[in-house]
Amino acid sequence: MKDYYKTLGVEKNASQDDIKRAFRKLAHEHHPDKNKNDPVSSQKFKEASEAYSVLSDEGKRKQYDMFGANGVGAGAPGGSGFGGFHGGQGFNGSQGFGGFDFSGFQNGGGFNFSQGGVEFDLGDIFGEFFGGGGRGRRQRKGKNITVDIELSFKEAIFGVEKEISINKEKLAVKIPAGIENGQGLRVSGKGEEGAGGRGDLIVRAWVKDHPVFRKEGINLVMELSIKLTMALLGGVITLDTLDGQIDLKVQAGTSHGEILRVKGKGVPYEQTGGIFGTGGRRGDLLIVTHVTMPKKLSKEAQRLIDGLKSEGL
Repeated sequence: MKDYYKTLGVEKNASQDDIKRAFRKLAHEHHPDKNKNDPVSSQKFKEASEAYSVLSDEGKRKQYDMFGANGVGAGAPGGSGFGGFHGGQGFNGSQGFGGFDFSGFQNGGGFNFSQGGVEFDLGDIFGEFFGGGGRGRRQRKGKNITVDIELSFKEAIFGVEKEISINKEKLAVKIPAGIENGQGLRVSGKGEEGAGGRGDLIVRAWVKDHPVFRKEGINLVMELSIKLTMALLGGVITLDTLDGQIDLKVQAGTSHGEILRVKGKGVPYEQTGGIFGTGGRRGDLLIVTHVTMPKKLSKEAQRLIDGLKSEGL
């Protein structure tokens, strides 16, 4: 059986903050962008994401604690129905059907599960079994609505607030910093109407490519061409970044393919205050150098390089 707590390295009584911190640590360590062509890290990232998706949701976490991994979004462990009577227990106040705790069905309670993408209510099923009819049954919520939005690369890195029109209603949706391409955000109670209330709104973000930068985990990466003289002697280059212009110092003797790091100019990933990257911690800007070699040399340049050659350079 999958142990989501063990996967994240937390205790069963861990708080939501503990769970979030544990997931962030694992996601940062095993993110596919940082561990390309590493199947072990890829699998650990998937397992951590699956565990976090359950334990970060109080409802799913309760189901998991009761039924295990197969009980989250399924009718019962193994998804094979009720499991039958075990050991002649029957209904002894709260235990029955394989030792499941059905105390939550008292006073018309119930639990919603899904099988194969179709929702059903165990309260409904037991009403049909024992003649309870439809009284006190949990009503089904309305359908979710999915909306696609397009973000610029900068908006995805720093976060942004987008206005969305849905059901003749305008909503201001806050897009968090560092959102991934194709990632969905859930806005509760903004979907279609249903007997049991409104469904949710799923906002899916699609991020445009940037001509210079790319995102790798919590870092931003760019390529930089430098002249041979800059590589040999060093100097300062003015760069346009997502934060504005910066002066980059290139050390003398910089090699082709060397990575220059500018700390704190990457993706915001822990915000302690303010909005959209104005507080908290950020990754770094990584600059990959490409030393450009001259295709033609003047006679003077040839003479000078010959002098370098005589110096053993």
